[in-house]
Amino acid sequence: MKKSMTTLGATVLVLFAATTVGASAASADNSGASHGKGADKAVTLTATLSELNGSGASGTATAIVRNQKIQHIEVHATGLTPDAPHAQHIHYGNQALNECPTLAQDDNKDGRINTVEGLPAYGPVVVSLTTTGDTTPASLLAVDRYPVAKDGIFNYSRDNIEFTDVAGTGYAAGGGTAKQIADSIREGEGVVVIHGIDYNDDAIYSFSEEGASELNPAFPAEATDPAVCGVLR
Repeated sequence: MKKSMTTLGATVLVLFAATTVGASAASADNSGASHGKGADKAVTLTATLSELNGSGASGTATAIVRNQKIQHIEVHATGLTPDAPHAQHIHYGNQALNECPTLAQDDNKDGRINTVEGLPAYGPVVVSLTTTGDTTPASLLAVDRYPVAKDGIFNYSRDNIEFTDVAGTGYAAGGGTAKQIADSIREGEGVVVIHGIDYNDDAIYSFSEEGASELNPAFPAEATDPAVCGVLR
């Protein structure tokens, strides 16, 4: 499974990593940080992670952001597919809603939100919350470097994650420098999403009745559908 998911990451890299993000004009959060102002002050953001797609999972995330760096981030989750890897990211888009999706984004009306359907709500990937190595959107599906939920639980932490420029085309047209993205995350527009759901309870990511992933028909939707989501405030 690990090998297949790593292949999937390479296959869909263009779809996600080439999606553009940029600056937000939202007002500053309670810390007083706004675009370029107060960026040298550390801001602590927290998110309550709530289930998507009936996953039954939940969790919390806490991030300390200063300048163009996440000084420290923790993600604690429970109720996930046991003993399976779970890709997790921070999303942001200058034309996205920058919030968690609902069934309003269920374009094909199949009763669930797949990863692509969720993009208008949470935006494209700007940080890959891997356990080691690269944290840019290029690692969005580097599944061998994402947490494995032992007995459905993982406790993730990592320090000194640099924001990077993210540019491309798509619904979030424009450009996003590392500074612009960092400013927007500090202002409460970053969305944490964890992926992977065992819909049919067979203890693996398999081709359940939900069928193939919209990212690549060679892989199951279970492996890529979003399981929990929360906005960093």
